[in-house]
Amino acid sequence: MVGIVQWCKGMAPVIGILTARKKDGSIAGNVPLFIELQKKLISLNGISFIFTIDGVHDHSIEGFTYIPDKDLWERITAPYPDLVYNRIPFRKAEEEIKSTAFFSCLRDKNIPFFNPGFIDKYELYQLFKNHPILHSYMPVTITAIDKQKLSSFLTKFQSIYLKPAQSARGNGIFKLVLDTHKKVHFEGLTTSEEFLTFNHFWFEWENKLRKKDYIAQEDIKSSLYDGKRFDFRILAHAENDHFIVTGVGIRQSQIQQITTHIPTGGRLLPYDLVQTVDHDLFIHTIVEQIGKALSEKLGFFGEFSIDAGVSQSGQYYIYEVNSKPMSFDESEIEERKIDHLCQLFQQLTGNKT
Repeated sequence: MVGIVQWCKGMAPVIGILTARKKDGSIAGNVPLFIELQKKLISLNGISFIFTIDGVHDHSIEGFTYIPDKDLWERITAPYPDLVYNRIPFRKAEEEIKSTAFFSCLRDKNIPFFNPGFIDKYELYQLFKNHPILHSYMPVTITAIDKQKLSSFLTKFQSIYLKPAQSARGNGIFKLVLDTHKKVHFEGLTTSEEFLTFNHFWFEWENKLRKKDYIAQEDIKSSLYDGKRFDFRILAHAENDHFIVTGVGIRQSQIQQITTHIPTGGRLLPYDLVQTVDHDLFIHTIVEQIGKALSEKLGFFGEFSIDAGVSQSGQYYIYEVNSKPMSFDESEIEERKIDHLCQLFQQLTGNKT
C-alpha cells in the first residue's frame, strides 16, 4: 500500500472519485472513464483515486489509483482530496451514502463535490414546469399511481408513455395506446399485450406502477429521419459561470419504437445529418437553462446529459436529464468529456492549466 505523503506529493489537484461496490464486493462504476481521467490528470500534474464509503476514515481515505505505466490499479491510503466527483452507479447505494455524514464532512472541510445525486423524473418535471423558459419544452406528465387520473390521462392523449421515476437507459419503459373500442394496447421493448379495458390493465399493473413510482407522459410524435424517429443525446458541462455543450449525438429507433437507446436496439447517427440553426439554438438554450436550474435547486451539477427531441410539427421537447451520463459511443465526444471534466476539476480547486 502506498503511503499518504509519498503518493500525492507534488500533485494537484487530487480528485477523489466516489463509487460503490457490487453485490460480490468488487468495485463498480465506469472503469474506462476512471482510467482516461487519470491519464489526463497526470498530464496536467494532477492525480485521481477511486473509493467507496467504507474506505473513508476521519483523516484519510483508502482507495485505488490507476498506474498507467503498469496498467494496473494500486491500493492507496490518501488524504482527503481537493474535490469529490460523484460517480455512484446505483440509486440505492447513493441513498445509503446520503444517510451517512460523509457529504456534511466534505462541506465542513470546504471540499467541493459534484454531482449531488440521481434525478427523479417527476421531480425534474415539477422543477421545469414552473421555469420561465424550460416549461414550454416539457411533455405533459403526471404520476401514474392513481387509477382515475391515469385513466383520464390516457383518454385525453390516446397514446402515452409510462416510465419508472427512478430509472435510466430506457429500463422499464412502455407505451399504452387506447383504441376506438376502448381496448388498451400495451407495448414494451420486447413484448406486447392487449387489455379489453383500462380496468383490466390496472388490475394487472397497479402494484408494479406503485412500487416503482411510475410517471405517465404524453406520447410525442417525434420527427423522423429515413422513416424512423430520432432523439438528441446532449452532453453538457459547467464552465466558469455557464454551462456548455460538450457534444450532441443522434439516437434513432430501429427494431422497436419505444425508445432510441443503443442498448435496446437504437442506432447511432452523426448530428450533422439533421443539424439546423434552430436545433443548435434549442440545444444551447436548454443546456444553459437546465444547468442553472438544477444547480440552484438541487446542488451543483458540473456534468449532465439530456435526452431531447423535436416533434413532427417542429415543437422541441426535453424528455430526461441524467446526472450520471453514460459513455457516448462517439469517440470525439468522449475525448471532449475528459478535457472538460479535467478543466472543471482545476477550476473548482483553484488550479489552472
